[in-house]
Amino acid sequence: MNNDKVNLRAIEPEDLDWLYKIENDEQLWNIGLTNVPYSRNILLDYITQSRADIYADKQLRLVIEDINDKTPVGIIDLVNFSPRHLRAEVGIVIEKKFRNKGFATSALLKIFDYCRNVIHLKQLYVVIGINNLVSIKLFENVGFVDAGLLKSWLSDGEKWENARVYQFFL
Repeated sequence: MNNDKVNLRAIEPEDLDWLYKIENDEQLWNIGLTNVPYSRNILLDYITQSRADIYADKQLRLVIEDINDKTPVGIIDLVNFSPRHLRAEVGIVIEKKFRNKGFATSALLKIFDYCRNVIHLKQLYVVIGINNLVSIKLFENVGFVDAGLLKSWLSDGEKWENARVYQFFL
């Protein structure tokens, strides 16, 4: 899956060290679902056991790579997949040095095509902390609409933050 800016591809064993760095970046823990480090062994097991089939795994993780030089720049996930309700939650992480260069927007546009034409989803959604203005702007700019407030939804271990749910209809 590629467009003029990015290619989306399955995670390969060669991505292990890069994935280890992303997954263990403590600055990302407050926006994700984990707050513990991952070992290389756990990540290697994930890579080798994943079928890269959203219907089998109930999730899909793809590497976002720069189409020009094949450099991995981030990850896009589809999680909480519901085949019955034809929806999934989307998450995206771009490495700090590649941010604000259009990679996230291009990856989201690419995943829209995949979700619409390959796995036939009706909608995607994302949950974003109300203070994460960069992510809010990104998702609104590609067409996600605000669907509601979740009070005291996210915790950084010291304080609670409200979050908003955004939906995109495919």
